[in-house]
Amino acid sequence: MLPLNLRALLIIGAFLAFIVVTRKVKKNNVLIEDAVFWVVISCVFVLLALFPGIAINIAFALGFVSPSNFIYLIIIVILLWKVFVNSSEISRLKSKVNELAQEIGLKSIDEKKDAK
Repeated sequence: MLPLNLRALLIIGAFLAFIVVTRKVKKNNVLIEDAVFWVVISCVFVLLALFPGIAINIAFALGFVSPSNFIYLIIIVILLWKVFVNSSEISRLKSKVNELAQEIGLKSIDEKKDAK
């Protein structure tokens, strides 16, 4: 059985995440696609907390001793995946910034040559 305190923590954490995401969306501090990700994750955790049988059955089917360990592993995997996706996006954006800076530098040089 999933401990009651873990179930309460999942529900409280999910609702807090939902509130934070909603406020960030209203202030335009977060993209909608990121907000959808966090809202869906929050909903999944609420479902797992309200219906612990789902987590228990999956955990035992996969060979976990405790459903709590399964829940923690899922949380860690999701967060690691999100960090990886964010890192790859940051790398792509850094590359784009470098390209744009180089283009601006070349245009600046061309404009100086044309001015002479």
